Amino acid sequence: MTVLLEVKALKVAYGGINAVKGIDFTVGEGEMVALIGANGAGKTTTLKAICGLLHHGGTVRLRGEDVSGFPAYKLVQHGLALVPEGRGVFGRLTVRENLQMGAYVRNDKAEIRIDLDRIYGLFPRLAERRNQTGGTLSGGEQQMLAIGRALMSRPRLLLLDEPSMGLAPLMVEKIFDTVRMVSEEGVTVLLVEQNAKLALEASHRGYVMESGLITLADGARSLLENPLVRKAYLGE
Repeated sequence: MTVLLEVKALKVAYGGINAVKGIDFTVGEGEMVALIGANGAGKTTTLKAICGLLHHGGTVRLRGEDVSGFPAYKLVQHGLALVPEGRGVFGRLTVRENLQMGAYVRNDKAEIRIDLDRIYGLFPRLAERRNQTGGTLSGGEQQMLAIGRALMSRPRLLLLDEPSMGLAPLMVEKIFDTVRMVSEEGVTVLLVEQNAKLALEASHRGYVMESGLITLADGARSLLENPLVRKAYLGE
């Protein structure tokens, strides 16, 4: 399998606190990989560092290229997109304008229109609300919008940070069905999710993060059956 993302010795410190303590992991082309762990384990910090939103030590390689010092906007041009924790939609822009913002690094207008229609097909509710401002949408609709906006950049690698947070079970099911569909279409996905069962059931492989370190790495099915994971993260 071709390695799309390679992270080596990644370290992030906030003041005197070492939030991420030198972790290594990879994500292969076409994989969906879950990064699970308790609150405060360093999962979101890891995603932000990969995306160029936080200063970090260590190396991040995308398709073999060292992108460690790249600013976030340049990483989007290299095929990386983040759906942030809390969604981060532009509250005063319409749904359509939010989606168009996701394509700001592109200038192929005809293809952008095609992708816009594709997002409306994935999320019909967004099509119904295309002229509504992002701030007036429900939490689930905002999550759809955040995912759709990220997909508008045509990413090779999609980073998802806590997509189920605060959503009703039916909406979570819809979001994860869509993420699986996107993965099956060839987009590589790195998923951070506190709902370990949900994340591992959707993924090919998984990493367990504790106190800034990766403590377990295995196939998703094996992690689901691991007694330590079941006790710590599956409530058993």
